[in-house]
Amino acid sequence: MAVSSGTDPVRRVAIFGGTHGNELSGVVLVKHWLKHGEEITRPGMEVRPFITNPRAVEKCIRYVDTDLNRVFDSENLRKEKTTNLPYEVKTAQDINCIFGPKGSDDAYDVIFDLHNTTSHMGATLILEDSRDDFTIQMCHYIQISLTPVPCSVLLIDHPSMKYAASRSVAKHPVGVEVGPQPHGILRADILEQMRMVMKYALDFVQHFNEGREFPPCSIEVYKVMEKVDYPRNENGDITAIIHENLQDRDWQELNPGDPMFFTLAGKTIAYEGDCTVYPTFVNEAAYYEKKQAFTKTQKAKCQHLKESLGRKTSLLSSA
Repeated sequence: MAVSSGTDPVRRVAIFGGTHGNELSGVVLVKHWLKHGEEITRPGMEVRPFITNPRAVEKCIRYVDTDLNRVFDSENLRKEKTTNLPYEVKTAQDINCIFGPKGSDDAYDVIFDLHNTTSHMGATLILEDSRDDFTIQMCHYIQISLTPVPCSVLLIDHPSMKYAASRSVAKHPVGVEVGPQPHGILRADILEQMRMVMKYALDFVQHFNEGREFPPCSIEVYKVMEKVDYPRNENGDITAIIHENLQDRDWQELNPGDPMFFTLAGKTIAYEGDCTVYPTFVNEAAYYEKKQAFTKTQKAKCQHLKESLGRKTSLLSSA
């Protein structure tokens, strides 16, 4: 099966760093590639590294006014530019003009958005459409190439859980999340994992453009179910923390009855769900403000089954 069959070559690729200004692996890599582009150069396509939130990067903070990775919705992108418009909304509009417009034929083919997490997630790819054969094949290629380093795939394919991310401007959006790394610092091992993910991602696009054959494949994904908040009192204050048995156990089983939270009074709060789930973004520092202790996921499979990547031929099934 020629993967290029029925699908146009990928000609324009962007690599975003600094969507959150204190997630430094992406910031440092993009700044490096802006000066040393030969590392990401691939024949026949434009690969454009881009610092998405320069003011936040300069201050080494997550954002200036509001989360840039939540404002690429149609309402914010259409707002009139005024002096009181949040900085990140103005920035999103500029990014949409450069790399979009979102949802149009003129939008960039692929955007990789580089992020760090304080959670113990390792290398993680974020997929937003279980029917996108191109990104399914890409994830499969990256996973095989990174072996024995694990690379998980988080599928955000739930209408109520989707958010207006910066990468959503592209026809094929791909999130790259690597951790654990505290915000505002660098770790050599985490940066190298992100660097290798991007190497293999760009290699895949090159092979795709050259018409290399990729057989039908299936990848295991963790499909987002819902977000779980910390226990709180009537004033909204957190009353329990992540239990030590759950801490640093992203992607591992959480079964009914397993410890989930722990109060300062010494009480364990167990998971009371009716099925096994796989938590991720466990105790992510940036999500305290979003009232999110972790995200519940369930295992599933994304499959590219048919010959033409130009058609929506993937199936999502429970694992």
